[in-house]
Amino acid sequence: MPPKGTTKKKAANDGSTTHTPTLAEQLSYLHSPRLFKNPNYTKNANRRTKNLKTVLGQERERERVERERRRQERDSQAMDIYEVKKELVEVNEEIPTYLSIEAPPSVLPQRHFCDITGLEAPYTDPRTGLRYHDKSVYELIKNLSPSAAKDYLAARGVNPVVR
Repeated sequence: MPPKGTTKKKAANDGSTTHTPTLAEQLSYLHSPRLFKNPNYTKNANRRTKNLKTVLGQERERERVERERRRQERDSQAMDIYEVKKELVEVNEEIPTYLSIEAPPSVLPQRHFCDITGLEAPYTDPRTGLRYHDKSVYELIKNLSPSAAKDYLAARGVNPVVR
């Protein structure tokens, strides 16, 4: 270390030395062309993002307006019995929306999760009925009191019967 008050002399930069890029600069993708981006894209400043609550509210309102329109059409027309039956069938047909989507039950077996960690649980303790992930969790379950085991089972929604 040089003594206080002295400074190293800097070499005069006459412009003949070239800048050697660092490893980070060599590996950087900052200046490489992005072929997946549209070069003519401009962001629409007037478009606003909507949160889920707003989207669902607009969906409910659209459904309400559609129901009201159907009701007014039905009331305004004089129909015979055949047309009434036909319209009842049309009213029962639901237009799929975010609120009315239904799916059949899964064909895959139900997954079980560890009552302690929340990870997938391939094992069940025969004494307490608690599900566990691995042997380290099992060691903890073996040391649980019956009341604590009942609390874990109750949190899962199982009628706790601990022997």
